[in-house]
Amino acid sequence: MKKFGLLLVCVLLIFTGLVAKKKKAEPVMLEQLSWKPFWTTHMGCIKGCLDYLEMDVSDAWLYGASGHAFVINIHEQLCPSGPTAWVTEKMIDLAKNVGYTFEGITAYMNDTNSAEVQKQAWDMVRTAIDEGYPCYGWELNIPEYFVITGYDDVGYYYSGTIMENYKMPMPWDELAETEIGWLEVYVVKPGEAKDDRTTVKEALEFALEIAESPEKWIFEHYKAGPEAYDLWIAALENDTIFQIEEAAHGFKYNIQVWTECRMYAVEFLKEAGERLAEPELDSFFEEAISHYDTVARSLKRVEELYPWYTSKPGFFTDEARLEKTIEALRVARDAEEAGLAALQKIVDVL
Repeated sequence: MKKFGLLLVCVLLIFTGLVAKKKKAEPVMLEQLSWKPFWTTHMGCIKGCLDYLEMDVSDAWLYGASGHAFVINIHEQLCPSGPTAWVTEKMIDLAKNVGYTFEGITAYMNDTNSAEVQKQAWDMVRTAIDEGYPCYGWELNIPEYFVITGYDDVGYYYSGTIMENYKMPMPWDELAETEIGWLEVYVVKPGEAKDDRTTVKEALEFALEIAESPEKWIFEHYKAGPEAYDLWIAALENDTIFQIEEAAHGFKYNIQVWTECRMYAVEFLKEAGERLAEPELDSFFEEAISHYDTVARSLKRVEELYPWYTSKPGFFTDEARLEKTIEALRVARDAEEAGLAALQKIVDVL
């Protein structure tokens, strides 16, 4: 009987040990860290990180100083990738002007040792979170940007758009194992902001460059600047465009993102004019604000014609609705061209 009792105790001890080994470690979390719900998820992640770091940067200043407020990128088939499928290197570089810095890892999985780069990203994120620095990354579930709020022994915890029905943690060794295969992870840290004059000048220079000479910033089958509106209009004039999978969704998503950007372009120009307070620039800022306000209002008109939370097929075959949309996009294109000319006047003075 004693032997049986000892055997039972041993079995219980072994079982307890196995359970203990299988028990997951408690996640290490940065409490109060979350993304800010912008349509432009990249901006939403950066703003969420800056808010966590208690950095006093307005939404408009972030959008404008990074140059993102002036970007537009449209695919010839209205693919929903337009808002994210462009080279954001310069936008990242302009971060230093706002007062924060990036440490990042980016790689295509078919161009490198995927296991190695996944491990590098995993180690970087854990170290940063242990030190209290927020992180964000690409495609922790859907193809968008997400704030990384913590980790455990399995993978990443995150915050972002469309969180329903997604399980966490996201295994660290599955990051970027997707159809796109792009790994992009950043640590955000406080830095020293540049003076307002430099910040505005470099942001507007980038706005002009990506609109007028976009070759280094966009990919094949996409257009930026005023040409993006022409491509958008041409797509809508194609009777078969909405027979393409994702075209309707992409159309509405592009509307939301670029409307948001142009609304912040207006607010950034207002804030920039107030900060610089140079009489020589006042009329140029007023001119630019007027034109970009027209762009924002015209895109808002398209948004009203095609509300986000509707998928009525008739909306996409209604000729009268399409005609109004095309007219609004033409107005936006012309105003954008005039706005860029006004931005050039500001840059010339700066």
